[in-house]
Amino acid sequence: MLPFLIALQFLTIVPVQLKQIPTARQNAQSLLFYPVIGLLIGLILFGLSVALIELPAILLASIVLVIWIWLTGGLHLDGLADTADAWVGGFGDRERTLKIMKDPACGPIGVLSLIIVCLLKFAALYVLIEQHLNAFLILVPMLGRNVALFLFLTTTYVRDKGLGRSMTDFLPKAILWIVFVITLSLLYLFKWYGLVVLISFLLLLFYLRSLFIKRIGGITGDTIGAGIELSEMNVLIAFVVAYFYIA
Repeated sequence: MLPFLIALQFLTIVPVQLKQIPTARQNAQSLLFYPVIGLLIGLILFGLSVALIELPAILLASIVLVIWIWLTGGLHLDGLADTADAWVGGFGDRERTLKIMKDPACGPIGVLSLIIVCLLKFAALYVLIEQHLNAFLILVPMLGRNVALFLFLTTTYVRDKGLGRSMTDFLPKAILWIVFVITLSLLYLFKWYGLVVLISFLLLLFYLRSLFIKRIGGITGDTIGAGIELSEMNVLIAFVVAYFYIA
């Protein structure tokens, strides 16, 4: 139960009070519940889109996106902005890139990345709601949090200190791989659309992994957050494109 509460506290704004300081092993086990937290977020977003379905689609899409950001406390968007700033400002240098990522200030590239991702998410949400495809919202946050599992399982955590470093030594790798595959298999519910989303998701995942390794030799918390945001945007767009191009 504690690993679930750790994941809930870290990934959402739910006011969870832990009765003890988690161990590194318990923090690592919390990764198992990342897709579960994603499922809870997805169910809330879907329920909201159903409850307010009488509203104009453009307003409902706006509300869903705002609630989505609010539920997560903007955690992954912060990682996206930091990563974008560091990638441009780092000029290809590993140490400079890592240093910029630790800077709490958000530069113009970071702001621009937030605008682009939120705009594309909003547009995709608008289409999903307009076309009555909002059931797909249940899976999107799950897939996004699956990114964290994949990156932790396959990529070195480059910082010497911090939560991520302590977690890497105690990862329940076999079970994490099972959870990762089960989450992806849920795309089968959407048939050919799901297959397009799966291919798009995996292509982006491997691309981001190679990008992170090439620049900084692995991952940080910020790059994981960026991966989650970009993957959510990616699967939303892929689903919408598949809907219009696959009969």
